Amino acid sequence: MWITPEEVLLANALWVSERANPFFILQRRKGHGKGGGITGLLVGTMDVVLDSSARVAPYRILHQTGDSQIFCSIACGSSRKEITEHWEWLETNLLQTLSIFDNNEDITTFVKGKISGIIAEENKSKAALEDEDSGKFREAELKMRKLFGMPGEEKLVNYYSCSYWKGRVPRQGWVYLSVNHLCFYSLLLGKEVTLVVQWTEVTRLEKNATLLFPESVRVSTRHTEHYFSMFLNVNDTFKLMEQLATIAMRQLLDNESFAADHSLPKACKTLKNVSALKRDLDARAKNERYRALFRLTQDERLDGHTDCTLWTPFAKMHIVGQLFVSNNYICFCSREEDLCQLIIPLREVSIVEKADSSSVLPCPVSISTKNKMTFLFANLKDRDFLVQRISDFLQRTPESGHSGSPSPSTTPLSSSLPTPTGAAGEPSQRRHYSPSLPTATQSLLHIYQKDAPEEHGPKTKEKMKEESWNIHFLEFGRGVCMYRTSKTRELVLNGIPESLRGELWLLFSGAQNEMDTHPGYYAERVEQAMGRCTLATEEIERDLHRSMPEHHAFQNEMGIAALRRVLTAYACRNPGIGYCQAMNIVTSVLLLYCTEEEAFWLLVALCERMLPDYYNTRVVGALVDQGVFEELTRACLPFLYEHMQELGVISTISLSWFLTLFLSVMPFDSAVLLVDCFFYEGIKVIFQVALAVLHANMDTLLDCNDEGEAMTILGRYLDNVVNKQTVSPPIPHLHALLTSGDEPPPQIDVFQLIKSSCEQKFGSLRADVIEQMRFHQRLKVIQSLEDTAKRSVVRAIMTDSAFSIEELEELYVHFKAKHIMSCYWGASTTAAERHDPSLPYLEQYRIDLGQFCQLFGALGTWLCGTHTATLAARLFRLLDMNKDGLINFKEFVTGLSGMYHGDMTEKLKLLYNLHLPPGKQGKTQLCRSNNSLINSLHCIQCNIVISVSEVKDYKYYLRMWAMENEPKKETIKDLRRMNQEQFIELCKTLYNMFSEDPLEQELYHAIATVASLLLRIGEVGKKFTNNGANKPTDTTNAQAPAPAAELLQPEKEEPDGESSSGQSLVCRALAEAQLETLPQQTSDEEVKDDTSVSSYSMVSTGSLQCEDIADDTVLIGCAGDQQRQGSILEGDWSITFEQVLASMLTEPPLVDYFEKKGDIQARMAICKMQRRVERQVSSSSDHELAQLST
Repeated sequence: MWITPEEVLLANALWVSERANPFFILQRRKGHGKGGGITGLLVGTMDVVLDSSARVAPYRILHQTGDSQIFCSIACGSSRKEITEHWEWLETNLLQTLSIFDNNEDITTFVKGKISGIIAEENKSKAALEDEDSGKFREAELKMRKLFGMPGEEKLVNYYSCSYWKGRVPRQGWVYLSVNHLCFYSLLLGKEVTLVVQWTEVTRLEKNATLLFPESVRVSTRHTEHYFSMFLNVNDTFKLMEQLATIAMRQLLDNESFAADHSLPKACKTLKNVSALKRDLDARAKNERYRALFRLTQDERLDGHTDCTLWTPFAKMHIVGQLFVSNNYICFCSREEDLCQLIIPLREVSIVEKADSSSVLPCPVSISTKNKMTFLFANLKDRDFLVQRISDFLQRTPESGHSGSPSPSTTPLSSSLPTPTGAAGEPSQRRHYSPSLPTATQSLLHIYQKDAPEEHGPKTKEKMKEESWNIHFLEFGRGVCMYRTSKTRELVLNGIPESLRGELWLLFSGAQNEMDTHPGYYAERVEQAMGRCTLATEEIERDLHRSMPEHHAFQNEMGIAALRRVLTAYACRNPGIGYCQAMNIVTSVLLLYCTEEEAFWLLVALCERMLPDYYNTRVVGALVDQGVFEELTRACLPFLYEHMQELGVISTISLSWFLTLFLSVMPFDSAVLLVDCFFYEGIKVIFQVALAVLHANMDTLLDCNDEGEAMTILGRYLDNVVNKQTVSPPIPHLHALLTSGDEPPPQIDVFQLIKSSCEQKFGSLRADVIEQMRFHQRLKVIQSLEDTAKRSVVRAIMTDSAFSIEELEELYVHFKAKHIMSCYWGASTTAAERHDPSLPYLEQYRIDLGQFCQLFGALGTWLCGTHTATLAARLFRLLDMNKDGLINFKEFVTGLSGMYHGDMTEKLKLLYNLHLPPGKQGKTQLCRSNNSLINSLHCIQCNIVISVSEVKDYKYYLRMWAMENEPKKETIKDLRRMNQEQFIELCKTLYNMFSEDPLEQELYHAIATVASLLLRIGEVGKKFTNNGANKPTDTTNAQAPAPAAELLQPEKEEPDGESSSGQSLVCRALAEAQLETLPQQTSDEEVKDDTSVSSYSMVSTGSLQCEDIADDTVLIGCAGDQQRQGSILEGDWSITFEQVLASMLTEPPLVDYFEKKGDIQARMAICKMQRRVERQVSSSSDHELAQLST
């Protein structure tokens, strides 16, 4: 590429001049290309270790005038081809012009101006690219693609200098981190080390420091481990690796491919070693931390943050912390944990102004809200810029009808509800959700307790709690702009009063903000979901009456209907999750304290933010937290952990604890207090309580001998965790049977359990530590699920396939790799269209025609040169049973089984079917049972007329059912006849298949003999049929006999005599048959495939000899134009599969060829080597080799 002219002092140091003229010199760097000796090895090693190859390309062009010792570099290139194009352009366009100048300075000025002008023109067309990435980084990206053979779609994120430990020897080089791969390259003294690891194959990623590997990063896959060390900044490198591995795991989980964020603000200056993707990932990481810290929605994006102080009127002091500004919120977090946190939605802001500065209060900014609260921030570094950014966001913020009301349940819904109309334009009476419903404005607990008697005890403590919260609201504010301090946390741990529980759950979870910004959304989802019948709605209906059946609120239709509406509305909102068991239990508890709309948004916050991936089809999030819990147990309770692992208890208990937040294993009045703490502190409190439960029962658990005994102990303990301050009537618990016995177990106060776990025993547990542990467990869990899916698929098809288990597992790896590749390197269909997690494992991953052709070429045994793609397309068409353009793994294995493990009859039957027109196989589908290639799924149509008055015995219907479900055994007599054109295509395929076989000539002779025999058989059959059925037309047709030969030559050039002789044998055999003209086919039913005769040229038989037939030539007699039109009649030329099989059996070479078993292991080993993206030969080396060969 052209570069800005720069002076070069030592033109010949480490460079070799290859071309020169009076004004320019083309040079090659030592250590690249041919030759070089020891000097070349040293220079090449130095380039790799010092990264000089990223700054200095292996080729360059210098400008020199006269005898001057000053040189200017004007172009560089990564290959000889690229630099040669620049050199030729200079010779063509500048040499003659430069010869006119008399002054050397004018020549240099002209050259510099010309090159600068070319660069400016290129920058106009590539302005976006130039702004995003620096020239050095683009050079490194090109180098990565060249070294590892990556396509243009693979984007480099960053690269680092490091050492890769191969055995006990470190190899200094460079690690390239792209979106989908981890690559390493080293060249030391002529020895190359190349490594490529897909992020989707990583099972463990950890940073450790040992004596052997100081400050190293270990990357583990299923089969090996890789160690990298000697990083300049190991923390930044490891964080980027974690992000890329997380993206890969998300891709495996739900096929979310990486999409760059093009709306990021451009950097103030182009950073030398930071790409646009690296800035994108850094911004994503900051956004995730910001959203998790303040419980904000997934679309919230951090604009910036700065250090400041906040004036707290309740403490009469300034608190040091950080101010965060995003597109919808202004947030503050104190430097000291739990000291103060503040969230100010921009929709609530009324005034933002700069206050007067003073020595005590420098650079203050005052923010006022609609509910008369004022917040004062000071010590802001760039106050003017901050105020301007907030003003810009305020201008984009729509006006909100909710003015920060403390009770969101009083928000009117009628203005936001859709108004369906009838045929006459009047409002329809059918509305599934409306403000008139009791559950639209009140919680279920409020509805069923307003008439309850006061006989269950005084409510003194409940009144005291309410009063404490009212005092807190007066001092710290109420609503979304409330100061959240350590006092707030203390009140939550003491229990939230029932009257405030719904409001505070919404506030602490962030659901209040989402509900306020989406008015009417829930009502629309309800109207959209009602009346639909899906798998999710069926599961919801099945579980409705299992949701807290002991509570009287769900013993009538009102509670059940509200639960149905919330669950179906969420299934409509998030079809990826739909409905999962345990969602009904959690939602029923939410409905007790919230209105329907509030419960819906709380469910959204739970499933999408607070418990990510918990409620999908594979409960990945719960399994991840189960692994985290096991790791925490091992760290905090090591002796108990070992014993529990032997019993296998932890994996059993933790899943139910986490999925339902202890609601299904603890009395309701006690478990709801844990939910209070969960909404305020997140998943950390659930881990703390779970560890406290194990610690409290450690002595008895250590004495257990089996899993059942341990489960009984834990169940009895949890069932006796009581809330003595409850004001609700007691609710019978499902685990009450566990407490039966002579001596009742002691009761455990839930408040004591919470405080001891959160403040005493396990209070040091931090949320960031849990997130780090989640990352490690997520890699392990998702890869374990992938292994389980592979075993399930193999187990499902192993009985229908002749491949071994190991072979099927390896085939699954190759098949899935093609599917995964489509996710990030593009395909004709999106990854989401070909991956449906709701389907069985066997049908989840599917590939299209292009990917199947690649696998067929790598793994198939019937390779036909350039004709391979055509044969693969025909096989794909036959395997694609539902005609959606995609095939699953079972269909893929079915096709390979026929080629590798079928006998001669099965292989020939498959080849025979491949050359029949599409859509006309009828009963001849691929079957794999009893001499068939795939189980036929079509039902047997029975023409049985049953009279209405006739009563049949049940045994009759059982027999009919058995007959319909019994697979029909297909015989070779069921195959349709093959016409002349299809037979020619079959001969062409066979000829190409034999072209690379060691017994090529014997097979050519054999197929020539068989072809001649079959052509004569077809002619005899045609004449016999015509004589028997078409006597009146025989004389007419016999008057103009038109001998013809028709042959589609194989798409392969064979200049040697052996191939020519084999080709002429086939040609002569077909010519000797004296075939009549094939009648034209115009019937819609007789549609030809892509390789039919219509795609080839047609010539008369008299104008060409058989040896002159080209690859795309079809010989057709001229007399056929006058023959009858329409579909092929019974009297036309045709043969049966039985005739083909019988003819083939007469030739031993053909029998041996088709009876020979293929070696799938060797093919897969070659394919596995191809999957490892290897270093490609550069175009410069190709150019040099071409020169050497000449």
